[in-house]
Amino acid sequence: MALPLPPGLTPPETAFLCEMEMVTVIPRQRLEGLELLGGPIPPLNPPYRTPLPLWLALLLKRQRRANVLPPPWLSPPSLHSILDFEKSTPSFSPPLPLPPHTTTSPPFLPSATANAPPDALPYHWLELGEMLLEAASDDIPEPDNVRRLMRDLREVRMAKMRAGVGVLEGGREVNMNGVGGMEVAEGRAFIGGVVDGLRKIGASKEMSRREREAEERENGIGGGEDDEDDMEI
Repeated sequence: MALPLPPGLTPPETAFLCEMEMVTVIPRQRLEGLELLGGPIPPLNPPYRTPLPLWLALLLKRQRRANVLPPPWLSPPSLHSILDFEKSTPSFSPPLPLPPHTTTSPPFLPSATANAPPDALPYHWLELGEMLLEAASDDIPEPDNVRRLMRDLREVRMAKMRAGVGVLEGGREVNMNGVGGMEVAEGRAFIGGVVDGLRKIGASKEMSRREREAEERENGIGGGEDDEDDMEI
C-alpha cells in the first residue's frame, strides 16, 4: 500500500526543479545544438558564452567540456551585502524583480545567468549555490568563503522564519516575500506543525467559549422564570 505523500514539494523535488534554472557556461570545445523538450539548445562555440539549463551545464562541467560562470550574487561581496541586510531588518531581502509584462516564474527566469542582478537572491538560491559549489567550485571565486557566507545566510533566514511563525498566535500575518524554494520545503513541516497546533488551540478555546455561553444562557433562562413566578404571586 502506498504511503500518503506530504503536501507540497519535498526538498529533493525542489532541487530537481532547480536543475531547470538557466546558467551561463563557457564551452571548452565545439558542440552541436540539441533539440530538447524545454526548447532548442544553441551550438556551443568556444569562447562564447551560452545559457544552458543547470543540469546540462553540470553534466558538461563534469565531462570537462565547459566552465560555469557563477551568477553575480554568488560572490563574497554580494553575499556580504545581502547578509548585512538580513541582519539589519526583520524582513527578508527583496526577491528578484520580475520583468514587466512577464508571465513566467522560477525556474524560467534569468536569475542565475551571468547577467543576473548582484543584490537579489533568486527563488532557488540555496540549492543552486550548493550544486555549483559541489560540481564547479573551481569556477567560483573564493569558494570556501562563499560556502561560509551561504551557511550564515541560511541560518539567519531560517531564524527569521521561526520567529515569524510565532506571531501567528496573535492572529497577525507573516510576510514571506523573498523566501526561497528550498527554505519553504525545509520549513514546511515546522510551520505546518505550528499552524496545526494553533488551530487545535483555537478550536479548544472556541469550544470552551461556546460551552460557557451555553451554561450562562441556561442559568439566565432559569432565573428569568423564577422572577416571573414571583411577580404573579
